[in-house]
Amino acid sequence: MSPAGVVDLLVDGPWSHSLVAANGARFHVAECGAADDPLVLFLHGFPEFWWAWRHQLPVVAEAGYRAVAMDLRGYGASDKTPRGYDPYTAAADVSGVIRSLGATDAVVIGHGWGGFIAWSAAVLAPRQVRGLAAVSAPHPLLLARSGLTKALTRTAWFQLPILPERRLLAQDGIHIEGLLRAWSAPGGTFPDAEASRRYRAALQVWPAPHCALEYHRWFARSRLRPDGRKYSARMRTPIDVPVLQLHGAQDSAVSPTATTPPRLVTASLRHELLATAGHFPHEETPYLFNSMLVNWLASLE
Repeated sequence: MSPAGVVDLLVDGPWSHSLVAANGARFHVAECGAADDPLVLFLHGFPEFWWAWRHQLPVVAEAGYRAVAMDLRGYGASDKTPRGYDPYTAAADVSGVIRSLGATDAVVIGHGWGGFIAWSAAVLAPRQVRGLAAVSAPHPLLLARSGLTKALTRTAWFQLPILPERRLLAQDGIHIEGLLRAWSAPGGTFPDAEASRRYRAALQVWPAPHCALEYHRWFARSRLRPDGRKYSARMRTPIDVPVLQLHGAQDSAVSPTATTPPRLVTASLRHELLATAGHFPHEETPYLFNSMLVNWLASLE
C-alpha cells in the first residue's frame, strides 16, 4: 500500500466535494442535498475521516436535509496546521464551517472525538448549534472520570513523543486496522477490506498522524493546566438544545454506560443503545443507526 495523496481521500459517491475557509484554515467537506435545506453537519472521530459518514449522507439528504461531512482540522483533505487541536479552536472551526456554508446554524452530529467537539461546540458556539447527536461520545466532563474508559489509558500512551506517530505509520498503518477491529463488536463485518484500506491510507498522509494525536494530547495535558480547568468550568454550562446520545452496547473503547446527567442538558435528552454495535455504530449497523437518527431529526422540526 502506498501512502495516499489528498486526492485519494476525495472518494466518489452521491456527494460533492469542496473546500471552505473557516477560522484561519481550509476544510474539506462532502455534501448531499439541496443548499436551502436545513443543515446537518457530521464530525468524524479517530482514526477516520469524512468518509466515515458515507452511509448517512445520502439517507439524511433524502430525508430533506443538507447533509455535510467535514474533515476535522489535521485530517483528510483539510489543512494540517501546526497547532489548533484544542476544543476552543475545534468549536470555532465548526462554527466557522457552518457560516461558510451559508447557514446560520446546524444540527451537529459527532462520533468519538468528533462527538467531543460537538459537545464543546454546543457550549462554546451555542448560536450555531440547534441540535446535537453524540455517537460513542459521553459528555466531556464524564470522559475525565477515572475508570470510565480504556481511552484514557490510550491517551496517556499518546503523550510520548514520536513513538505513537511511528506506530500509526508502521507497516502501512496496520495498527489502524487493529484499532478498528478491537473497538468494533466481536464477530461483525466492520471493517471490511475497503474500510481498512481507506482508513489506513488516510493516516499515511503526513502530518495527519501527528495532528490526529494532538487532540488526545491536549485532553491529557490540559487537565492540570489553566486552559483545561477553564474548559471544564465552561462545560458545566447546561445545553439547551435537543441532544441524542447513540452508543454501541459492545463498545470496548468508551463505556456505553456513560449517560449524560440531566443537569447538563436542559432541553430534551434521548439515549439509544445499539445492542449489536461496538464503537462505530454508524458503520457497523448503519440501517438501524440511520433509522434512529432520521427519526430523531424529524422530531426536531
